[in-house]
Amino acid sequence: MIEYNEQQQRMVLKLVYYGPALSGKTTNLLQLHEQLIREGRGDLMVLDTTNDRTIYFDLLPFFLTATSGLKIKIKVYTVPGQVRHDATRKAVLQRADGVAFIADSQRAETANNVNSFASLEDNLALVGLNIDTLPLVIQFNKRDLTDIVPEEEIRKSWEPTGFPVIMASALKGCGVVETFASLAGLLYDRLDGRYRLLDEHGLAKDDFLRCLATVAGG
Repeated sequence: MIEYNEQQQRMVLKLVYYGPALSGKTTNLLQLHEQLIREGRGDLMVLDTTNDRTIYFDLLPFFLTATSGLKIKIKVYTVPGQVRHDATRKAVLQRADGVAFIADSQRAETANNVNSFASLEDNLALVGLNIDTLPLVIQFNKRDLTDIVPEEEIRKSWEPTGFPVIMASALKGCGVVETFASLAGLLYDRLDGRYRLLDEHGLAKDDFLRCLATVAGG
């Protein structure tokens, strides 16, 4: 549900980090925000709910401007992981342009990962979004802990979904930017298919990703 004003040549994109409680969604955003160059980040905002919270920030407080004059802004959100906040999760998912699903690598959390992904699919449908066409990546976080599911087993179970699967330790900052970059690449492909970013606006995928990587200090 891309927010696009053709007359003003402005586009605002919304990325959402979704996953079970305590999987590391907030840590991902805090690390991503920390790794952004100070000139290239907006203020971190927090919406508290009981025993959980939603955070968000403008990835680009300025607009990324294509040669055609098209201006693009990206906002990044998390959703609360606890089931009782399902109404909030639906609200945050509305008009999402891409989703990073943050799973917990601990073996004890396997069922929670599966249930949370099922709730993501259901909630996307309820807000009018199709999981099969929405840019989506899967991150398995907490790879630094013990008693985790081996990577080979994770890939065997999750790669058949067709979504990119990325290993990470958000607490240590590993895999955070890679997850975001993967999602940004899928987002560009969708935008280019619909708005012809390259042919009509002169914005190549490499330039789009390079700008975001520069903002992130990459």
